[in-house]
Amino acid sequence: MTDIVRVADEYYVRASSALADDRTRVLKSGDTFLVSNRYGDIEDLGISQFGLFHAESRHLSRFTMRVNQRQPLLLGSTVREDNAFLSVDVTNLDSPSSPESKPNPSGDLPRGTVHIFRSQFLTQACRYEHIRVLNYGLTPVRLTLTFQFDADFADIFEVRGTKRERRGERLPDRVDGDVAVLSYRGLDDVVRRTRVEFSPSPASLTSHEASFSFALEPKQQTSIYCSVACLRDAATNGVAPFQAALRSIQRDFDRARSDECVITTSGESFNSWLIRSSADLRMLIEGNPEGPYPYAGVPWFSTVFGRDGIITALECLWTSPHIAESVLKYLAETQATEEIPEQDAEPGKILHEMRRGEMAVTKEVPFARYYGSVDSTPLFVMLAGAYFQRTGNLTLIRDIWLNIKRALQWIETYGDRDHDGFVEYEQRASKGLTQQGWKDSQDSVFHSDGRLADPPIALCEVQGYAYAAQRAGAQLARALDEPELAAKLDAAAEKLTAKFELAFWCEEIGSYALALDGQKRQCRVRASNAGHALFCRIAAGPHAEAAAKSLMNEHSFCGWGVRTVAACEARYNPMSYHNGSVWPHDNAMIGLGFSYYGFQDHVTRIVDGLHEASRRVELHRLPELFCGFHRRPETNGPTLYPVACAPQAWAAGSVYMLVQACLGLSIRAPEHQICFTRPSLPSSLHEVRVQNLKIAGATVDLSVQRAGLGAKVEIVRKSGNIEIVEAI
Repeated sequence: MTDIVRVADEYYVRASSALADDRTRVLKSGDTFLVSNRYGDIEDLGISQFGLFHAESRHLSRFTMRVNQRQPLLLGSTVREDNAFLSVDVTNLDSPSSPESKPNPSGDLPRGTVHIFRSQFLTQACRYEHIRVLNYGLTPVRLTLTFQFDADFADIFEVRGTKRERRGERLPDRVDGDVAVLSYRGLDDVVRRTRVEFSPSPASLTSHEASFSFALEPKQQTSIYCSVACLRDAATNGVAPFQAALRSIQRDFDRARSDECVITTSGESFNSWLIRSSADLRMLIEGNPEGPYPYAGVPWFSTVFGRDGIITALECLWTSPHIAESVLKYLAETQATEEIPEQDAEPGKILHEMRRGEMAVTKEVPFARYYGSVDSTPLFVMLAGAYFQRTGNLTLIRDIWLNIKRALQWIETYGDRDHDGFVEYEQRASKGLTQQGWKDSQDSVFHSDGRLADPPIALCEVQGYAYAAQRAGAQLARALDEPELAAKLDAAAEKLTAKFELAFWCEEIGSYALALDGQKRQCRVRASNAGHALFCRIAAGPHAEAAAKSLMNEHSFCGWGVRTVAACEARYNPMSYHNGSVWPHDNAMIGLGFSYYGFQDHVTRIVDGLHEASRRVELHRLPELFCGFHRRPETNGPTLYPVACAPQAWAAGSVYMLVQACLGLSIRAPEHQICFTRPSLPSSLHEVRVQNLKIAGATVDLSVQRAGLGAKVEIVRKSGNIEIVEAI
């Protein structure tokens, strides 16, 4: 079960039971998602992640199936490779004779006599389920199936554990024929309803229970269909029949796959990692009311986050630039235009988080539209520059050019209030976030003795993002014929590089300091943040090499990946959220940074570690993070973090950036070039194949194969004007 730490760190999910061991099953369609257990049930566990959620409200807090009043025996449970369907196989337990079970000749119903198959999927704010029951026995059997259901209509923050002073009104339940309707009027005056319908008609139906009785001959089967619709206000939209909904979802998935760039490798397990990552990204992107913007993760962050969307778009940019296009458009539309301290909003600043649930609308939490991240704004400009290099699409850049310039202005002014040349942050909103970098838990920025750093805080990686944003802005300004602005931004980037080296390099730790505190004192902590300096190319050559060596030593690299904080630091804790855990997206960005500086051996070690982790986690799905314990030969896999999101967008996107890092791949669409610099492959692969890679009107299929200590690139198919460039 979960709760919220309500001290200074008030919005972080706390684990009070071992959710990591529950092996949940997740489905998502648009702003509706389902978290069930392996049986396909939603257990009523109070404060827990289980439920059917729509628009950040829990429309089912319980939905359980019992066979002869008992939980059945689980045979198997999986989510299909494309994340479209949850399939569950169960059977009856051994049960003694009862009047209802006659005429069983033996007097009992032996386990394994009856097979029950459950198939669930989501579409159009509705959960559909098909239950098929088949008697494999030699004699007739009688059995009952009972479904119990309820809806608490808890807001997602309430589910996470935030205490509310008062709630809305639970309206009277209603049963009409084969349909039960549960309703709630929130404090935002929105009526939320859960409509539960069964076919055929149950033997009995109340507002919380449906019961079916069957008499099945040997080898006879029967089916039950159930739909659970999530409705708001006076909506009376009809629920599509099961078969029509099934055909619709299958068409949608087939259409989505038809035009994708596809990566396959010589390794079966690596391919499984790629397939699951692709399906997770598709699930987190498609059907969202904001358009094809990747939601951050299920269950806690199934909404728009600026930083998460940008980094996910950067990870997938070389294969799927349409994600970046959607992210840039939406964040430009929601860019702040005025100072609103309670939202940490300032002109030009890019969105941190957007929520549409009851508690956000009533301002019980500040996240209806919240801007408390210091890095989303420079990352937005970085993405715009990278998108132009990848696509050559100057039309979109022209459309959002004013937003880009406003973001650059924010970096120069509000981002640097003391005019020392560095971008800093300090919480202004009374209910906002204390730490506003990507490591945004309250204790993530500290000194070598463990003391927390005082604000305003200048993070190491944020200076890199600001540098990269200035370089990207200069490039775009030149493309749009604004040479004076380009020169100004290039000069600012040069100045920042020199200042960064002087202020952040720390000889004592052999790396870049985690941050500067409010007194401009270094936080002399070995942390993964330094790797982002390489990702942004702000790091000077000799210092980059030393920082890379530090990140890959035994204190920082645990065997699965690079830890957020090295094991030799005061606040290191491998079970913490940000102080010693391993995050796949963090490692992907570090890996690409290593590639930029030619440290391919480091890249392949990271890829090997995360690949091995993906082999040993369920469904080959890398979670948001996992614990940073050292990888030991006797361990079966990485130790899971109890309340990590899975699926999670930037974790799913990490494999694409890591493949890019291995291949040393960059795309220069304006020059019609694909460049490979020092390509190499991890030890588990001898070939990577890229099909249907589209660039500036051209399409190419490629094969990259191991050759000696490196790799060679072969063009399998090419159409259009594109040049392949290989560099040593």
